Amino acid sequence: MKLPSLLLALVLATTALFAALNWPAINSPSEVSLGVTTIQAPLGLVMLGFLILLTALFLGFVLYMQGSALLETRRYSKELLANRTLADQAEASRFTDLRAFLDKALAEQAALQADAQTQLLARMARLDADVQASVEQSGNTLAAYIGELEDRLEHRLPSATRG
Repeated sequence: MKLPSLLLALVLATTALFAALNWPAINSPSEVSLGVTTIQAPLGLVMLGFLILLTALFLGFVLYMQGSALLETRRYSKELLANRTLADQAEASRFTDLRAFLDKALAEQAALQADAQTQLLARMARLDADVQASVEQSGNTLAAYIGELEDRLEHRLPSATRG
């Protein structure tokens, strides 16, 4: 039990004990003025009735305040949940957009890489063809030089052996 509730219970218990101990004095009749008229009634009982009425009004006010605070807390909780849902949806949307962006970027990168690989392979094929052509041309040139040297040697050797 919280301190304010405990204090209220203590005050009510003390008031009830005081009323029980002084019940004959509280219940003794006296003249009570109501403003426009005067009546015979026990003044202590009238004051005790006002105290009970005031306590009931106070408890009603406290219950009303707690109920309104509870309703407001519930409303804030619903708003917070709705905002959290919106934030989660926005975050999911951002992740979806990021995934789409990354997929697009990776596809572009893959296309660029495939294009670069195709160009590289074409260039290597051209270079290979150029190297083979150069090797073949060098081989032909070398064969021509060797053939020319053989011709020269054949022309010189027979004349050297005749002489």
